Amino acid sequence: MQIFKKKQHVIISYLVITLGILIYTFGWAAVMLPAKIVGGGVSGISSVLYYAVGIHIPIGIINLVINAILVLIGFKTLGAKFGANTIYGIIMSSLCFILWQQVLHVETLFDVSQFGGFMCAIIGGALCGGGIGMTFAMGGNSGGTDIIALIVSKFYNISPGKVIMYLDIFIVGSSFFVSHKIENVVFGYIVMVTMTYVLDMVLDGNKQSYQILVFSQKNKEIGDAITTEVGRGATLLDAEGCYSHQEQQVLIVMVHKTDKPHVMQIIHRIDDKAFISVSKTQGVYGKNFEKLKL
Repeated sequence: MQIFKKKQHVIISYLVITLGILIYTFGWAAVMLPAKIVGGGVSGISSVLYYAVGIHIPIGIINLVINAILVLIGFKTLGAKFGANTIYGIIMSSLCFILWQQVLHVETLFDVSQFGGFMCAIIGGALCGGGIGMTFAMGGNSGGTDIIALIVSKFYNISPGKVIMYLDIFIVGSSFFVSHKIENVVFGYIVMVTMTYVLDMVLDGNKQSYQILVFSQKNKEIGDAITTEVGRGATLLDAEGCYSHQEQQVLIVMVHKTDKPHVMQIIHRIDDKAFISVSKTQGVYGKNFEKLKL
């Protein structure tokens, strides 16, 4: 039974990864490429070469060749650090580009000139961010510049995230030499921002949690109400005011974003003069929250 559940989970994971890559490549093929907007990553490099080369080699082929070279360099430099998901993502993204462009010709679905560059950047970035977010959520990826980032960070004291950011800035900036239009470069950066925002929303939007600190003379009553009405635990911490040197208690509550409005209403109802600090947390792990995955 356990083996069946494990196989079922693997099948669902690869189905979601495939769907995510389909959406990601559709955003490129149907919106961004017809508008000649270049984003980051290997897909961005492929699109620059696609427009720079006189003969339009299919982006799926360019994408596959570049990723294959990067994987070979990665194997030689980093060792066998690439799982089946990476190889699958590289092959699938290349096949999806060919499907959308050479088979279905999705560029004919929309007249991107009616949308304008800004709308194309927003729509394309949202589709790419949503698709790659689904892929990342299942442990997949589409290969690309993260391999370069790992190689650079091995030899130099710079984080992979910064390397990817610098590479994407360079790739988008290089599109100027293809289109000779500064607005296309700006639209490319809009794609990057939009894609990052949507990606974060897909990965962390539903998991967003808040840490609420309450300074009130009625903290015990507030804590009991939160526990009873919201079903969330609360903790009282002993503290001392630095100015008044009076002892007081601070209430700390960890809640999901869906529970935050209810908690705020409870605090206001019991003590409308309470001093409250609310901050987003990077992650909350444990009972009733996320499971810690190493």
